[in-house]
Amino acid sequence: MPRHFTVSEANALLPTLKQLLEAMLAARQRIIDQRKTWEPLIEKAGGNGGGPRGKRLYLDSEQIRRALEQINEWGILIKDLDTGLVDFPHLREGREVYLCWRLGEAEVAYWHEVDSGFSSRQPL
Repeated sequence: MPRHFTVSEANALLPTLKQLLEAMLAARQRIIDQRKTWEPLIEKAGGNGGGPRGKRLYLDSEQIRRALEQINEWGILIKDLDTGLVDFPHLREGREVYLCWRLGEAEVAYWHEVDSGFSSRQPL
């Protein structure tokens, strides 16, 4: 059974969630920026581990993995990593809906039905 967040609980997690999302986005961007550099490393990694560039790729990948693991452990759903869009399962009038938040917003201030998305969100 999924965890259901109150608005207060969701807002309390935002500072840590924001840090995790920003760290994931930065690590993801470093991986993308270095793509031409790390593609040959993958071929060589079996023999020597890839050196400093291979280590950076590994560390960035691990940072993303650990952040995703933590967010999933909390029961928060990542809807769009590029924009930092997440949903918090929430009970509203006896039915499950999602509290909707996007990186850059000051607080959780919107919700939407489970079978709809960002374009259907409504103010709390």
